[in-house]
Amino acid sequence: MKAAKSTTWAKLGAKNTSSNANGEKKESGCNFTQEWKLYDAEGAILGRLASQIAMDLMGKNKPIYTPHIDTGDYVVVINADKIAFKGNNKLSDKKYYWHTGYMGGIKERALANMLENKPTDVLLLAVTRMLPKTKMGRKMAKKLKIYATAEHPHAAQKPTVVSV
Repeated sequence: MKAAKSTTWAKLGAKNTSSNANGEKKESGCNFTQEWKLYDAEGAILGRLASQIAMDLMGKNKPIYTPHIDTGDYVVVINADKIAFKGNNKLSDKKYYWHTGYMGGIKERALANMLENKPTDVLLLAVTRMLPKTKMGRKMAKKLKIYATAEHPHAAQKPTVVSV
């Protein structure tokens, strides 16, 4: 029998990772860079913005995309409190549910209440629910930085501005 040839796809699955001084990651036979992107959420529609951010976090917009390797970029979102919504009465009709773990412990909060108290959590929940529900998805969610105002501490990374 002939021995199977090793391809670059087989090398992608290996756990050996290293990075050089330029920020490029090398994962046994595969080079890629993780960039920093800046989104301005002012006037952007929640669902459309969240899906674009999720694609960048997963790296699906890159030709090197592989499901079992985190090739996504870092994402910084500013002005999260000025996000827009489509549809009538969305602020009062949309509810966020969670359960405390006790019997009868289901809780709910309206979108208007969420925007008032925690404006960054609205976008965070929308994006994280679009990511995979695995260890890899939790790792991708850590690369998302959301700020309610226009100021952010990531100027040193020189993020590229992305239009929505």
